[in-house]
Amino acid sequence: MKMNKRVIGLVGIIAVLVSFQSCNKSSMPESKQPNIIFILTDDQRWDALGYAGNPIIQTPHMDELASSGLYFKNAFVTTPICAASRASLFTGLYERTHNYTFGKPPLDDQYMFQSYPYLLRKAGYSTGFVGKFGVKVNEGIRDSLFTSMIPTWYPYFVDVDGKQVHLADIHGDHAIDFIKANKEKPFCLSLSFWSPHANDDEEQQYFWPASCDSLYADVKIPEPETADPAFFEALPEFLKTTMNRKRWYWRYDTPEKYQQMVKGYYKMISGVDGVIGRIRASLEEEGLAENTVIILMGDNGYFLGERGYAGKWLMHEPSLRVPMIIFDPRQPHSNRGKSYEEMVLNLDVAPTILSLAGVDIPESYHGESLTAFYSGTSLDWRSSIFCEHLLENNELLPKTECFRDDTWKFIRYEAYPDFIELYNHKEDINEVRNLALDDRYADKVEYYRHKCDSIAGRLLSERVDGI
Repeated sequence: MKMNKRVIGLVGIIAVLVSFQSCNKSSMPESKQPNIIFILTDDQRWDALGYAGNPIIQTPHMDELASSGLYFKNAFVTTPICAASRASLFTGLYERTHNYTFGKPPLDDQYMFQSYPYLLRKAGYSTGFVGKFGVKVNEGIRDSLFTSMIPTWYPYFVDVDGKQVHLADIHGDHAIDFIKANKEKPFCLSLSFWSPHANDDEEQQYFWPASCDSLYADVKIPEPETADPAFFEALPEFLKTTMNRKRWYWRYDTPEKYQQMVKGYYKMISGVDGVIGRIRASLEEEGLAENTVIILMGDNGYFLGERGYAGKWLMHEPSLRVPMIIFDPRQPHSNRGKSYEEMVLNLDVAPTILSLAGVDIPESYHGESLTAFYSGTSLDWRSSIFCEHLLENNELLPKTECFRDDTWKFIRYEAYPDFIELYNHKEDINEVRNLALDDRYADKVEYYRHKCDSIAGRLLSERVDGI
């Protein structure tokens, strides 16, 4: 608030300011650097969230963050697999540039020295990590990123003082401990849940905390339209033998198993939701809630039987789309409680975190800060995205790319160039009418082919020399 210098004396000015602060505290952003908590869930697809319109799943704390913050309806990962996506979250770079996924050498140090935790720590933040790290790095790199790090692994139930405690609850305990221990200066906590990732080595697959045992007992989960076996049978042969189909047999090959598995998946997400509630209560107790920004995102999407698939890895909407929420209590209420249609990416998380902290964003980043939406729709925001999956396993996980704009999605497979997919996703939300097979769309197919060639070439040229 700017004061007119001709107004009254010092006493009057103080009185006006005190009155203004008292009446408008919620509309005034804090001048000091905020605390930041980045919450990452594993395999949570975009609509596994009550606020997204799912009438079954119970996620009241996530929904409250969305309804009181900024919610992005069209959030995507650039690579739908945890290792590459998490590398992109740290570095703000596409997989083709950072060159990391499963089976690859450690992520190059030069990229990690531009990562958001490294830059925040250099800027004086306490940086914490709890949960699934998911990225292979060279010795000593983790110590340079985090002032406190507690990586975790399966099993989902851990014996703590003779009691079986769910891993999500343990993550919550560690997160609260970090918050209490670091409240004297700005902190950034990266809280990376394993939930709702399936335990692939167990027949049950999904494991949830006891507090969620009774959830969804009297509910029948509707099957997706494209779960019809006729849809799967019409696919080309190479898409019938991928890992997506192999895991479908693990989870969804009978109606009874489908109900059991999807309910288990939902229960795990509800378990995370409960932990988020505990963390927010702790922030209130410690007097930190009004200056702590919370960002929530999923690391990739997830097929729940669509197309006859389980898992992720491919370029269809269930595999790519994730929840994305920013809750910033420092913003005036008029700037909160908004939903946006624009396409945002996992690449945008690192620049957003740095922007919130007032730290310069590296020019090398491929993403943009989502703080551009704080005062309303960003008019010059991206209108298209490029996505890729480059793991070296063409038999089970074919290398694939896609280009998606406001209307069209183009998909191609490196080892199967004769099969192309083109969908008008505005009219065909389930991506069932492949227009690439129609000669009337040949020019459009060629246009998007060149788009993918151009972007892929540029991303490859930005890779650090020698790797």
